[in-house]
Amino acid sequence: MSSARENYDRWYSSPSLMPDLKQEMAGMNEQQITDAFYTNIAFGTAGMRGTMGAGTNRINIHTIRKATEGYARWIEGQGEEAKAAGVAIGYDNRHHSREFAFDSAAVLAVHGIRSYVFDSLRPTPELSFAVRHLRCFGGIMITASHNPASDNGYKLYDHNGCQLVPDLADAVTACVNSVTDELAVNASPDAQQKTCIQVIGAEVDRAYFDRVEQIRINPDEKKDLKIVFSPEHGTSNIPVRTILQECGFEVIPVLEQCDPDPDFSHTASPNPEQPGAYELALALAEKEQADIVLVCDPDADRMGVAARKDGKFQLLTGNQSGAVLIAYILSQRQAKGLLRKDSLMFNTVVTSDLGDKIAASYGVKTVKTLTGFKFIGDKVAQLEAHGGGTYAFGYEESYGSLIEPFVRDKDAQQACLMLAEAANHYKAEGKTLVDVLEEMYRKFGAYYETQTSIREEGEAGAAKIQATMKKLRAERLSSIGGLRVRAWQDFSTQQESDESGMHALQGFPVSNVLKYFLEDGSWVAVRPSGTEPKIKIYYCITDQTMDRARAKAAGIIAEMKQIAA
Repeated sequence: MSSARENYDRWYSSPSLMPDLKQEMAGMNEQQITDAFYTNIAFGTAGMRGTMGAGTNRINIHTIRKATEGYARWIEGQGEEAKAAGVAIGYDNRHHSREFAFDSAAVLAVHGIRSYVFDSLRPTPELSFAVRHLRCFGGIMITASHNPASDNGYKLYDHNGCQLVPDLADAVTACVNSVTDELAVNASPDAQQKTCIQVIGAEVDRAYFDRVEQIRINPDEKKDLKIVFSPEHGTSNIPVRTILQECGFEVIPVLEQCDPDPDFSHTASPNPEQPGAYELALALAEKEQADIVLVCDPDADRMGVAARKDGKFQLLTGNQSGAVLIAYILSQRQAKGLLRKDSLMFNTVVTSDLGDKIAASYGVKTVKTLTGFKFIGDKVAQLEAHGGGTYAFGYEESYGSLIEPFVRDKDAQQACLMLAEAANHYKAEGKTLVDVLEEMYRKFGAYYETQTSIREEGEAGAAKIQATMKKLRAERLSSIGGLRVRAWQDFSTQQESDESGMHALQGFPVSNVLKYFLEDGSWVAVRPSGTEPKIKIYYCITDQTMDRARAKAAGIIAEMKQIAA
């Protein structure tokens, strides 16, 4: 592998290097050169994502071209039908997203591969829908999801509208790695090749909006709900507002955050996992005396919610909003005779156990997957092909859910509509969403779920992350926070251990994840982020009351931070 300096020199001397990138490179110091060029930016759990800028380890026009060239070579290997079916391409509000999208279409066109490019920014789940609606062979979404404004990214989808699972991702990655010079990729199709590029828009929008609106369970209930909504400067502004208003809801937008601003100028954070994402929306909700606040991340696959309790707004975590959705959907389907006996709910190994207990109370089995909604999408495809159950719901702790699988990625448009319907239904019963959540705690036990992250930048940081995971495997934890570890799972070595001994871990692909089950029913999981330079630690701490669960969690979190530091 070439050194950082060799890669830098190769880029700087190339006549194909974009002038703005060359200008940036001219001002780099040695540490910046190392960080930008020491490796090639790689695919993780949610595709290729990172800081924009010059370098092989950055998101820029040349690394995007390399990824698309590799993808095009892989599609060519699948035959002429795959090339003719083509690729749907979407993009969000970030800097260079539109440029990267149409440039990707140009690279595909050079290979004679048809593409369908949205005329302006669209949500990630609508791109997934478009792949299926247009019967494409695959899809490309240019987005950095909920990352900071400095980032961008690149997601690939299969013919089912699902992000690539490991086997497919490995095959595409091999083709990407076969592109030895990203600066030499041809992105200039001739006149005939340009005919492969088709721009799409309103027709797909209408089909998608109509299908989202069909998920309603109680569409005819009187609407008595006031909603404050923010797209956080992203792609959900038109879709969510249109869908909610067409379904009869009163929606008050946070106008300062409706403009598709790539700098996210009027939000402290575009990430619904962060309290800063709600600041303006909560202020407006107080002024308007709204019932709930809904916010979406920039590419509109994640949704966050705040609901009133005793006159004050309370932010719900992704686990909590998921639990409320499960309780509403399953109870209403059961009441209407729509809940099938073979119903399955899907979530991940780092998602709270509360949802599993709610589902089980309705006779619904929970199927666990690795982190990343592509694994849930793949399970849906398996059900579609081979049977074995009926999809009831799918969600992750990271504020993403899928009500009905006509999309194969998490879908904030669906989540906003169903949560609005749930809030409206419970308001008629004199309850808020927080009341419903607290009912679940009284019935199943309190669950305090949170996560911590340890960020490690650059080449040294990547090495430290790997060293930490290696240390955790070498020094098995026997207790955490004073609680005995009764069992553990290692998704990398594919082993698990409990009181009865060591066993093979079944049903999961290899992944760099460790999970510790504690004697009281709580658990802790550790994994490197697939898209950011972080170790992420997930906690699901249970007790009789939330106060007791929080107090217990404090000691567990402090110890895990020290262990992973």
